[in-house]
Amino acid sequence: MTVALHYVFDTPNDRIVWDVGHQAYGHKILTGRRELFHTNRKLHGIKPFPSPEESPYDAFICGHASNSISAALGMAVANKLTPPAEEGVKSRRCVAVIGDGAMSGGLAFEGLNNVSSSLNDLLIILNDNDMSIDRAVGGMEQYLLKLNTSPRYNKWRFRLARWFERNGMLSDKRRKGIIRLSNAVKAALSHQQNIFEGMNIRYFGPFDGHNVKEVVRLLRELKDMTGPKLLHLHTIKGKGYTPAEEQATIWHAPGKFDPETGERLATHPHKPSPLRYQDVFGHTLLELAQQNPRIVGVTPAMPTGCSMNIMMEAMPERTFDVGIAEGHAVTFSAGMAKEGLIPFCNIYSAFAQRAYDNIIHDAAILRLPVVLCLDRAGLVGEDGPTHHGAFDMAALRPIPNLTICSPMNEHELRNLMFTAQLPDMGTFVIRYPRGCGVMQDWHSPMQSVSVGTARQLTNGNKLAVLTIGPIGNLAQKAIQELHAEAQVAHYDMRFLKPLDSQALQRIGQDFQRIITIEDGCRTGGMGTAVMEWMSDHGFTPTIHRMGLPDEFVEHGTVDELYHICGLDTDSIKAAIEQQLNQ
Repeated sequence: MTVALHYVFDTPNDRIVWDVGHQAYGHKILTGRRELFHTNRKLHGIKPFPSPEESPYDAFICGHASNSISAALGMAVANKLTPPAEEGVKSRRCVAVIGDGAMSGGLAFEGLNNVSSSLNDLLIILNDNDMSIDRAVGGMEQYLLKLNTSPRYNKWRFRLARWFERNGMLSDKRRKGIIRLSNAVKAALSHQQNIFEGMNIRYFGPFDGHNVKEVVRLLRELKDMTGPKLLHLHTIKGKGYTPAEEQATIWHAPGKFDPETGERLATHPHKPSPLRYQDVFGHTLLELAQQNPRIVGVTPAMPTGCSMNIMMEAMPERTFDVGIAEGHAVTFSAGMAKEGLIPFCNIYSAFAQRAYDNIIHDAAILRLPVVLCLDRAGLVGEDGPTHHGAFDMAALRPIPNLTICSPMNEHELRNLMFTAQLPDMGTFVIRYPRGCGVMQDWHSPMQSVSVGTARQLTNGNKLAVLTIGPIGNLAQKAIQELHAEAQVAHYDMRFLKPLDSQALQRIGQDFQRIITIEDGCRTGGMGTAVMEWMSDHGFTPTIHRMGLPDEFVEHGTVDELYHICGLDTDSIKAAIEQQLNQ
């Protein structure tokens, strides 16, 4: 498909808009980045997803799913409104390539709805591999599985469209007439309705997306055809590499592996690592669900990615993969909560940005007991700026009726999850990072936590260091390496909302210098909340805020990015020493 697209279309003048960036690696190799491809996802290397900042061949950015149709439609309409400046230059063609389950996203449907009513020549290619990260789910996926078109219909359809175009008869009214006639012929030939043609988008397919000559022929037939059209291609995720074909979910992001044997390689093969935070979440959720029959699990297409598959395997009737539909996941959870259930709705922090209105409108206003578990909070590493969980604390902090917290370690995560499902907790947000925790003995007895309380970890008398979440472990390490426990009072705030007023009262009275440290954006986050509290209560300490800068952080390992952002242990030590020496 990728080879055929670049063979038929005149890129970068013609626009190819990719949806879900993993589809576009072949595209990057074909468009001048083959020799640099070994730097993919590495610090200062080529970007993990398409970006116009990297190459003119990357028509638009994509990291999250389902935006290709809307973006490409905008380009197609702009092309209609702004004809070429030079006489004889062809108008650019616009193609949206959507796949990896992205057709289940609400934005894709909004785009389709607008495609059908706007004057455009957009070509949509549905790269249908029946997968997202896990097996794709939902009514649209079932529909695509069953969708089939008679070969006679496809052949007749191409001929009819070409005849009308040769005769210059494709006004918008006549184009719709062709579609109505096509639908009648299709019904006669295959006795099957088609949702796309019902929306005035001409449909062709399905065809084999791995047959390059066939795809070239199809694209040549379609590229100059006026009006919106959709080409449906069947593909296999991981095609050409047997391990990936056989285990598509695992090979979506396998980490390092031996290409000859398919063996996945451990990063530190001789060093046992603590369990990943997501796995602690998955095991704890099942444990809680076994104790509390009102608990259910909800995830938008990430059961393996967030480890909700652990509960899904044990309690399939109480877990729901809703497809790539984050807003729906929250509102669906709110509906269940309204009727007495306690949904644990797990969404990656960066993906939850799409559900912002749903969190406010459908959960928080009614203070419904939805537990929003924001996985991948903070810097996620090699996936880069589209996936960093940088904004959740600053974005959610102003919303009334929310409890917002972040555990410093796995025991705290378990305790906060236990607390969230207790009666009268309302809408409860728990954020935690990607990757491994800090404890080998993660499976602790669970106990409730008093909402809005901090933990004081050291009792120094000169400087107060306030942290939230796992970055507190780096602060603790920095204090220990400086042997500054007698000078630095370290508070693990735990809760962003509500803040621990009693702890802040003591800090305001006892300290003239405060450092706040968080793995979210510095603007509007925990440090800002502490500054506001101190100002509101008449305290005037010097507050040094440490967090993510007011810019989109690039891709690289988490350790590399912490160093760049000044959040690594050495940077924290330097900040503490500077404040102590004032």
